[in-house]
Amino acid sequence: MFRSRGAKQTRGRATEYASCKDFQRIFSEDMVGLHRLAFLLTADEAMAEQCFVAGLDDSIHGNPVFRQWARAWSKRAIIQNAIKTLAPVPPKNRPAQEKAAASSQNGSEPENVAAIVAAWEPFERFVFVMAVLESYSPRECSALLGCPVQDVVEAKSLALQRLADRPWQEAVAPHRQSDHPPCNAGFARAQVA
Repeated sequence: MFRSRGAKQTRGRATEYASCKDFQRIFSEDMVGLHRLAFLLTADEAMAEQCFVAGLDDSIHGNPVFRQWARAWSKRAIIQNAIKTLAPVPPKNRPAQEKAAASSQNGSEPENVAAIVAAWEPFERFVFVMAVLESYSPRECSALLGCPVQDVVEAKSLALQRLADRPWQEAVAPHRQSDHPPCNAGFARAQVA
């Protein structure tokens, strides 16, 4: 009853929905990061581009979201499109998965974390990106991936262990591109842009 005009304006601004232009601006400003997210999930340049474009389309034409949630919603749209595209499922037998993980570490050394993560099985890659890099809870990952929470917890643990087994200089600090050729030219292009 005695609310000031400023309080109404503040409340009105807080409940404004993101517009088409807001999402276009977000996808333009955060293009490199959003494309990197799509690439880490799909591990394929063409699929990453499809997920990026579909994420923009879903953000613009999907459910309305508050303006302050638009950046998080943009990432979620890309993640949901990657899940639709690849449909990652937990491995049926964990021992075979762990054996494959241990043997893959004996190959040539990848140049950076993106190359390491891109080589993983889709489910483990999705869980790592969602739970570790994007800070989704295990329950939220479970709901989005359509699997039990225990599978998410195990995949996250395995992914973190695989990174911990590598020398930290290789996992954290990528080699300069002049020293080694890029393992994926499209991803390297996205890093430079």
